[in-house]
Amino acid sequence: MGLREYLIKRIIYTVILIFGVITMNFFIFEAMPGSPLEAYIARPGMTAEIVERLKEAFGLGKPWYEKYPIYVKSMLQFNFGQASVQMGSGRVSDLILDRLLNTILLISLSSAFAVVVGIVIGAYAAHERGKIFDSFVVLTSLATFALPTFWMGLVAQAVFGFGLEWLPVQGTQTLPPIQDPIPYWMDRIHYLVLPAAILFLFTYGGFVLLTRACVLETMTEDYVITARAKGVKERNVLIRHILKNASLPIITNVALQFGFMLSGAIITESVFQYKGLGTLVYEAIQLRETPVMQAMFYIIALCVIIANFLADVLYGLIDPRVKYG
Repeated sequence: MGLREYLIKRIIYTVILIFGVITMNFFIFEAMPGSPLEAYIARPGMTAEIVERLKEAFGLGKPWYEKYPIYVKSMLQFNFGQASVQMGSGRVSDLILDRLLNTILLISLSSAFAVVVGIVIGAYAAHERGKIFDSFVVLTSLATFALPTFWMGLVAQAVFGFGLEWLPVQGTQTLPPIQDPIPYWMDRIHYLVLPAAILFLFTYGGFVLLTRACVLETMTEDYVITARAKGVKERNVLIRHILKNASLPIITNVALQFGFMLSGAIITESVFQYKGLGTLVYEAIQLRETPVMQAMFYIIALCVIIANFLADVLYGLIDPRVKYG
């Protein structure tokens, strides 16, 4: 089977999986006692506009077999209804879009640095196995990977915020968008440093340990021994022969990391009061905003599915041993 046929096959599987996620999301909330959506529209303060939008998106008041096709259509069109007054009385999709950039900035920057630094340090630690550098890297990686993010966040706030007063401890920005973008983005970066650093410390340790384990497993392969016997430079052996062939588990981990990007970092964002999708999920759970929760669960699952699809395609492009079939 060639690449074209494989892509068609994977696209079909992905579409089926998306419909499966939508179906599961529908029946989970449908099977919950008390009908959360029906209870949601019965709360005080719900305006007629909000109720009508929710009926349009979810088919409220109809039997499940009539609500299901309406629900599927709404999910595919990203029509998630309207939130209550407590959440701002806006459309759920607008609430998500308002915070989307903040989460993308936070998660993508911290994850990108964590992936690059983790892979480089993990590969070099495997090369220096048993030495002081290797022991130090493993110890610190286990520590940062195991420590709770909220604890690291509180310590960072105490040291760099309240103690040294170098960085703000809460918020997303101070300056509104203005014509001159430089002061605005400098202000955004100022608020981004601490939460991004905490997520980097929490994430990079996992990539260090995974890369180190994969490289150590590959270093004993025959083609590596042959390359060294031919006099290939150790740097080229590590990059072209070892790291490249050990990359499949790393690609899977990277795909899952970026697949969960839109879920936001709920704990970290809550500690720093960072207005991202993570705090949106937290607020929705506190306020029992069922439409927001349904929308976020669907979007998170959708991102993971797409990330896994891209990882499957990359397997064959990076590793010639992988055959499409």
